[in-house]
Amino acid sequence: MTKYIIAHDVGTSLNKAVLVDTEGQVHGKCSESYKVHYPKADWAEQEPEDWWNAVTRTTKLLLEESGVSPSDILCVTFCTQMLGIVPIDAEGIPLRRAIIWLDNRACHQAQKMMRKFIDARIFALLAGASLCGKDGIPKLLWLKAEEPDIYHKMRCFLDVNGYLIYRSTGNMVMEWTGASVFGIDLKKKTWLKGVFRYVGLDPEKLPPLVRPIDQVGVLSREASSEFGLLEGTPVMAGAGDAPCAAVGSGAVGEGEGHVYLGTSGWVAVVTEHTPRGKCGAATIHSADPDKAFLFAEMETAGACLQWMGDELYASEKMDPQIPDVYGFMDGKIAEIPPGSDYLIFTPWMCGERAPIGDCNVRSSFLNLSAGHTRENMLRAVYEGVAYNIRWIVEIVDRQFKFPLPRLRVVGGGARSAPWMQILADVTQRKVEAVRNPQEAGAIGAALVAAIGLGVYPSFETLKNVVKVEMILEPQEENCEIYDSLFHSYQDAYGSLKGFYRRLNEKRSDEARSCKEVSK
Repeated sequence: MTKYIIAHDVGTSLNKAVLVDTEGQVHGKCSESYKVHYPKADWAEQEPEDWWNAVTRTTKLLLEESGVSPSDILCVTFCTQMLGIVPIDAEGIPLRRAIIWLDNRACHQAQKMMRKFIDARIFALLAGASLCGKDGIPKLLWLKAEEPDIYHKMRCFLDVNGYLIYRSTGNMVMEWTGASVFGIDLKKKTWLKGVFRYVGLDPEKLPPLVRPIDQVGVLSREASSEFGLLEGTPVMAGAGDAPCAAVGSGAVGEGEGHVYLGTSGWVAVVTEHTPRGKCGAATIHSADPDKAFLFAEMETAGACLQWMGDELYASEKMDPQIPDVYGFMDGKIAEIPPGSDYLIFTPWMCGERAPIGDCNVRSSFLNLSAGHTRENMLRAVYEGVAYNIRWIVEIVDRQFKFPLPRLRVVGGGARSAPWMQILADVTQRKVEAVRNPQEAGAIGAALVAAIGLGVYPSFETLKNVVKVEMILEPQEENCEIYDSLFHSYQDAYGSLKGFYRRLNEKRSDEARSCKEVSK
């Protein structure tokens, strides 16, 4: 009889509950959204109870719609947004809203740390990349400085995954991938307690560590009632969204990479080595207990297409005769030759992390002329995201020595055959889009759990479990135009970074002044 795993993909805007069998096949899915609160400039918070309500309600709905019996559920597990901070008191109650990954309030603390540790080995330990206001330790320092009562009442802090595990089982833990973005020794698998002490944080407030493949408890009586599952159902640790997506892509072997094309985007590689981060790439822990995870994220990928759909294809989006505006947009770019008539788009709508770490850069259409059409602009957006990914892929190849001859692609963008062909042509690499690419995170979490349950002996065996839906080879006739435009794309940043800095620093200063006046 088929047995199932319920995997929750807990993102920034919604939770997606996915029913997955032990062979990685999807048998049902449903979702529930929740709010992001923006109480001040650069702040982004969520109510932990909203995650819990979404997780429990979608579990009941999933069982109802699929007709699967609770007795056929092997376990529950989670794939979650990373870098969240939920301060928990001695009674297990959150002391405030969660500070989520999108929050950039701790810029001052990050800059202070950068100055303090500029000649130290700290950055090699803390993933190797420069710190910013979105990172974990600066946010904890902000909490201590700005909300000291909460900090001192805090028994420990949990991330999104840890909070859901706690609500499910009563156990407070943090799995390795989530902990690694705060600060663990990737070789010893222990908290960097000396670093936390050195910066002024209390190591006693760090939760115990567990592996992603570990069973972290069972559903309590109260939790099982809310889930609609049997009391005692195992709960597996799971992992962060990017490490889970790597497993869901099937790129789980040494030095194998995948590309994620969702609202944001990234290029990532699993490796038994622990490369020091550079050029916006950081090294965190993999879902595989024996490997690290080289991770280079671009802030906006599919979000750029969403902006095009909202702003330049709004009438088509509202047209009942066009049920899928993105499918419509895919069709329109076929009318435009590669290169978009030398129009270049930079996909830096919210600043950028990789391949250039710069919070001031923004998107631009470069070389726009009266002869360009809306469709030229549209294709330029597809191509601009691909240029950014090529830049990251080349850094991974040249700086880290991972050549990535093929790219496994997951996320909603992997459903677009035209975009996949553009990606193959721009990167000059074979592109493989997997089946159910939008569920890759949840499928990955389910397969991580399956390893923990003993269904599979190793992560390497998952290569044959994840199926490829679409393979695209680069077209030689497009290489010359894309090579030329890619190098122009790179030149654009060097030419414009000072302009972006002056413009957006002034904009930020004016915004702060307006807020102060309004107070």
